Amino acid sequence: MTLPKPKPLGELEEAVLSALWSSSSPLSVREVLGRIQRRPALAYTTVLTVLDRLHEKGMVDREKEGKAFLYRPRASKEAWLGEQAARMLTAERGPPSSAVLMAFLDSAERADPALVEHLSSLIERRRAGASQAAPAPGKKGRST
Repeated sequence: MTLPKPKPLGELEEAVLSALWSSSSPLSVREVLGRIQRRPALAYTTVLTVLDRLHEKGMVDREKEGKAFLYRPRASKEAWLGEQAARMLTAERGPPSSAVLMAFLDSAERADPALVEHLSSLIERRRAGASQAAPAPGKKGRST
C-alpha cells in the first residue's frame, strides 16, 4: 500500500497511531485515549482532533458506529516504517549515493550485526520473486 506523503508525524500523532496499531480492531476516541499513557493525561478533544487530522492526512480510516466513529490505521506499523525508511533514503533527490547506502549499512550493522545478513536474504528472496518476507533474525516462524 502506498501511503500519502505526509509531513513527519508529531509526538501526539505517533502516540495515537501506536494505540491504533496495538489493537486488532477499530477503536473509539475514548478507547484510544485509554491506551495512551501520558502525564498529564490528554483531553478527549485533543485525541479527537489528532484522529481527525490523521484521517484528513489519509493515515487512518473511520467508520460510523452509532453516534461515534471507530478508527483504524490504513497501514500496519511495519508498512508505515518501511515507507518512512524508503523516503529517508530516497528523499526528493532521487536514489541515494553509494556513500549514503554504505553509511546506512554500517549503521544497521552496528545496531544489529545480523541485520545486514537479513537484508541480504530479503533482497535475494525479492529477486527470486517471493512476496513473503523471511523471518527476522531471532523471530522464527514469523514474517516481518
